[in-house]
Amino acid sequence: MDDSVDVLIIGAGASGAAVAWSLAETRMRILCLEQGDWVKSSEYPSNGRDWEERQFGDFATSPNRRRRVGDYPINDDDSPIKIANFNGVGGGTILYAGHFPRMHPSDFRVRSLDGVADDWPVDYAALEPYFALNDRMMGIASLAGDPAYPPKEAVLPPLPLGKTGMRIGSAMNRLGWHWWAADSAISTQDYEGRAKCINLGHCIAGCAQGAKASTDLTYWPEALRQRVELRTRARVREITVDDRGMASGVIYIDAEGVEHFQRAEVVILASNGIGTPRLLLNSRSSAFPDGLANSSGLVGKNLMFHPYASVRGYFDEPLDGYRGPHIGTWSQQFYETDRTRGFVRGYTYQFVRGQGPVAAAMLGMAAGRVPWGADHHRAFRQVFDRSAGMVAICEDLPEEHNTVTLDPELKDADGIPAPRIRYRLSENSQRMLEHAMARGTEILQTAGARDVLAEAPLPNAGWHLMGTARMGTDPKRSVVNEWGRSHDVKNLFIVDGSIFVTSGGVNPTATIQALALYAADNIKQRLSNLFD
Repeated sequence: MDDSVDVLIIGAGASGAAVAWSLAETRMRILCLEQGDWVKSSEYPSNGRDWEERQFGDFATSPNRRRRVGDYPINDDDSPIKIANFNGVGGGTILYAGHFPRMHPSDFRVRSLDGVADDWPVDYAALEPYFALNDRMMGIASLAGDPAYPPKEAVLPPLPLGKTGMRIGSAMNRLGWHWWAADSAISTQDYEGRAKCINLGHCIAGCAQGAKASTDLTYWPEALRQRVELRTRARVREITVDDRGMASGVIYIDAEGVEHFQRAEVVILASNGIGTPRLLLNSRSSAFPDGLANSSGLVGKNLMFHPYASVRGYFDEPLDGYRGPHIGTWSQQFYETDRTRGFVRGYTYQFVRGQGPVAAAMLGMAAGRVPWGADHHRAFRQVFDRSAGMVAICEDLPEEHNTVTLDPELKDADGIPAPRIRYRLSENSQRMLEHAMARGTEILQTAGARDVLAEAPLPNAGWHLMGTARMGTDPKRSVVNEWGRSHDVKNLFIVDGSIFVTSGGVNPTATIQALALYAADNIKQRLSNLFD
């Protein structure tokens, strides 16, 4: 039996790193277990010429394709959108694009404003100080004054617009639609020991320069200096409970396949919207026969993804190619509800640059623009460095039939049942995607693009995993309370995207981390009566 710790955190990604750093000042003994490992910057694909190939291999976003030691398989056959995640220190921030918007104030009041889904038990004003703190910790590049948001500080100057941003921005001005320099977790200046971006353009395959703010470079060095312990290659099988119904610790398996019991006074789940319900459902006992903390029956239900639409066109002159961060500008013209569009809620456009040579060739061939044969190289020159477009991140409303359950047959390398996904695209999402493709086509045509291609939903875009252990004040309709404590198990907390009530129409990382910092502060303020 291992020595007891005060706080045990499961997962070393965006939320686990933030909550570990925040709680470190209490001087409690804090241990984080991560089933993956540290990733060396020298291992990133951007160190070699085969970087595009490796984006579909050992650094693919899908664990089913990637199959690294720390990964677990996911049965997502019953979903049009496939799961994308990363297991390791830094979690999904290793492979994300660094796009870093906050949710809007309206996102926390969806029921009040639009009569759908539910209101959150916390609002933008309560989270705003934690958004700001997280922006400083992560080193967010942005441009102050965006009218889509309440006022917020710019920590670093924004990313340069480049040729693509200038071309798209001019088109948006002609249409009279909102656009702005995107908030980005990519350093535009040397910041807190991290070098500035040098425009490698390989962000999604891991940033070898260290300019992208993955939490292995931001929160974890600070937390480790404050004596938080981080134990890698430690795969948690289940959370145990004592005869009082309190979490007593976890059973985990180390890199050699040896099983350990780790006792803890407090357990915090930070394992994402798939890994958290998987672990809760695997933690069955006589006290919790349907899974730990699941008296509501909602663990694993209300899975939300963000369906993505993609619109891309070709231009007559060279643009930025794949150079520079993938996303430099955004538009939230269609973010808030306008029922005349035929759907509620809305979406964000992320304007994206071109592609690497392999991806450009593959897309060009799929679109019939790059043939085999004598004309191949001439045709390739007409598509490479000459494309730009956008993706639309569409709000996904919570629906209980979209679920994470345990697969009856599929297991990970240690014999632990794997998650099984069942997801259906709603009619509201389908109409939103159609609107996004139509307006995106209009934007690109206004910008002078030809041969515009649109696709929705993107099949391999399950990057954002939310809603499967939602927060709320009613124990019958939620899994955790308004500061992340389980209604059923008073010393069990959840701080990842699974606690989202609604998804908003933006990337969730900034909001996930703000919630984790908010939960940590609530824990610190309540230490004397934490389990009351």
